[in-house]
Amino acid sequence: MEKPPRLLLSRLWLQNRVYDVTLNSVVFAWKETEPNKKRPPGSSWNTCKAAGSHSVPVCEIIAVQETAEEVQKKNAGKWHRVPRSPEESYQPPAFTVFYVDRSRQHRWRCRSVTFHCPDWGLCQQWIQTIEEQLFLLTYRPKRLLVYINPFGGKQQGKRIYDQKVAPIFSRASISTDVIVTERANHARDHLKTDADLKKYDGVVCVGGDGMFSEIVHGLISRTQCDSGVDQNCPEETLVPCDIRIGIIPAGSTDCICYATVGANDPVTSALHIIVGDSQPIDVCSVHHNNTFLRYSVSLLGYGFYGDLLIDSERKRWMGPTRYDISGAKTFLSHHYYEGTVSFLPVTDNVGSPRDKFRCRSGCHVCQHSGHLPLEEKQICEQEEEEGEDSVSEIGHKDVWRVIRGKFLAINAVSMSCACPRSPKGLSPAAHLSDGTTDLILVHKCSRVNFLRHLLRHTNKKDQFDHSFVEVHRVRRFRFMPKHQEVDSEVDSEPDLRERGKGLFGQICRDHPACDCAPAHSTWSCDGETLPHTAIQVSAHRQLIKLFARGIEEQPVFEDSTGVCSA
Repeated sequence: MEKPPRLLLSRLWLQNRVYDVTLNSVVFAWKETEPNKKRPPGSSWNTCKAAGSHSVPVCEIIAVQETAEEVQKKNAGKWHRVPRSPEESYQPPAFTVFYVDRSRQHRWRCRSVTFHCPDWGLCQQWIQTIEEQLFLLTYRPKRLLVYINPFGGKQQGKRIYDQKVAPIFSRASISTDVIVTERANHARDHLKTDADLKKYDGVVCVGGDGMFSEIVHGLISRTQCDSGVDQNCPEETLVPCDIRIGIIPAGSTDCICYATVGANDPVTSALHIIVGDSQPIDVCSVHHNNTFLRYSVSLLGYGFYGDLLIDSERKRWMGPTRYDISGAKTFLSHHYYEGTVSFLPVTDNVGSPRDKFRCRSGCHVCQHSGHLPLEEKQICEQEEEEGEDSVSEIGHKDVWRVIRGKFLAINAVSMSCACPRSPKGLSPAAHLSDGTTDLILVHKCSRVNFLRHLLRHTNKKDQFDHSFVEVHRVRRFRFMPKHQEVDSEVDSEPDLRERGKGLFGQICRDHPACDCAPAHSTWSCDGETLPHTAIQVSAHRQLIKLFARGIEEQPVFEDSTGVCSA
């Protein structure tokens, strides 16, 4: 491949060494040429302790600025030794380049390197040329709309933004309009009706997964409304959102950020926003009959995770610890629920939930996975017209499959759902933008076996290698709880009404006379409860875009000198 033409090549001072510094449209690099030469009079030591050869992609340069005047102002008012000659008092012109430094565990940091020039003309030439190259990166945001949740997680959202994120945005010359939310769904309602989205290059949420869910619902609803799409129709093809979303993690789990960036670190997320990364994300729409309920980006869970959410919401005052306590309580209760799951399995080649490889930056599965094939669309429409009775119980590749049984958990995940508590997530091989969701069915089993399944979330073993667990990669699915099927029978036959009394209360499915377990669970949709248990779910491919690039396969580590070479 032919190298891009060189834009600049100069011999400049870095600390007390001389470097050949080069710039083209792709790379900014510096290489030591005279290691024993003394540093020029008046040059200052920089935080960078590099020696040898180094390079930074131009696309990961944050900013460039002149620094000689800053050094003079910094030393103003201090005692200085009287120079013996005019040469000693000479302050050489210099410029500083701020760039992305990739460290361990997918974390990014803002580093700087300062070069001293022999004259002001050359210094200005370097600054102007680098700024011109940055100006050509049109995918970088210039103006952002920022929503801060001051109540989420440990209530540190505003402090995190003011101290860690705002200074980096300012250095990158990004202007921001900041709104501190005052109530639940404040950001969602503002995006749906009041926000002038044409003024912005992106929307940033500072908070947890709940805050991100607000932004998603506001943007998608606004886009569908502007496009004339009826969200209440489960068969509608939704219009993708043009504006990108940035996540500054400040919540309890920050699952979305961890699964798309690889770390729950505000500085890392801010740098991904600055360099203009873009990662498309699938979104699932959830309906009850012909009524839209919610959108789901990560976890849609019934049974174990639904019960856990209900209990943890009563303990919000405990902070993130509530998840451990509610998790233990829900595990010990060991409730199972009867119902019917029907789903449309994926038939084209988009990988399998039990693949060994993971969805990473530039994933070929996400890039080559198309929309729902025409043949499947025709079958879906035909079955919708004929009704549920037309669904086949045979596992044929182009028809809906049906599974009836007793479940401890029913989970649908559109990404790995990895987080610090579960580094691999609920479905390690789930993809971010292939237009599918992984349906995980955990059938009734003993407490010991269920514990074995839960522990698989924290280790490297196959999470689905149990006889009571099955997983399917699907485009759509439905769920009908057992109690609603019984209710329809009770309503149609009066003599059953008394026997069915209390189905929405506390009854046991094996012993109708006792009060040992709830008749039905609740769906947890990205941390929010749904009002209905009978639902229809459809996966929509690449409906939104994040300021992220997916988890990189082999992150670049810092070398012994403290500088990364890209």
